[in-house]
Amino acid sequence: MTDVRILVVEDDPMLGAHVADSLRVAGFAVDVAADLADADLKVSVNQYDCLVVDRGLPDGDGLNLVAAQRELGLRTPVLMLTARDQVADRLDGFSHGADDYLAKPFIMAELTARTRALCRRRETPTPPRIVIADLVIDLPRRRVQRGGVLLSLTPKEFAVLELLAIRASTVVTRTEVIESCWDEMADPVSNVVDAVVAGLRRKLGPPPLLETVRGVGFTIAP
Repeated sequence: MTDVRILVVEDDPMLGAHVADSLRVAGFAVDVAADLADADLKVSVNQYDCLVVDRGLPDGDGLNLVAAQRELGLRTPVLMLTARDQVADRLDGFSHGADDYLAKPFIMAELTARTRALCRRRETPTPPRIVIADLVIDLPRRRVQRGGVLLSLTPKEFAVLELLAIRASTVVTRTEVIESCWDEMADPVSNVVDAVVAGLRRKLGPPPLLETVRGVGFTIAP
């Protein structure tokens, strides 16, 4: 899947930072909100592929956010995090619009796997394997080969490559790359995108596949 954007709604600063950092390492772009008001604002101005929402927030129950957004037509998958692990609590979560439920304490690998599974439900189906000239991208296993040689890419390099490969032969703007592969902490005027693209271009090697369209963005074309 292309790199996706997640909103984590968690009032515990340490836990919120840990969840966000772990999801970023897994290749997601992540925003964090500490209460319902901040989460409601972020959902209203950003498009997310999944929400990870704690129930016990300073200004109310996270389920209130989910229920209200569902009434407004939000179809984004929601994973609820909570210390309430009784069957009645889980059923209450589902009835208010949650798609999945994970009780605290949880294993981060399971949260990552559940988040990835929820995001797959939403996105437009893409082929599991993309081939461009001698470049082969195995999406489920996140493996990239060129000329039969396995390449070692960072999660961000893979995310950018995947986005460009899915839209091969079209120009993807710099703004689209930032919105798809970075979160709100990214500085749109910094050289972070250029640095990742430069590293990716170096690892892909000759002959060049990845092109920079000056003043616009990037494209991959055989």
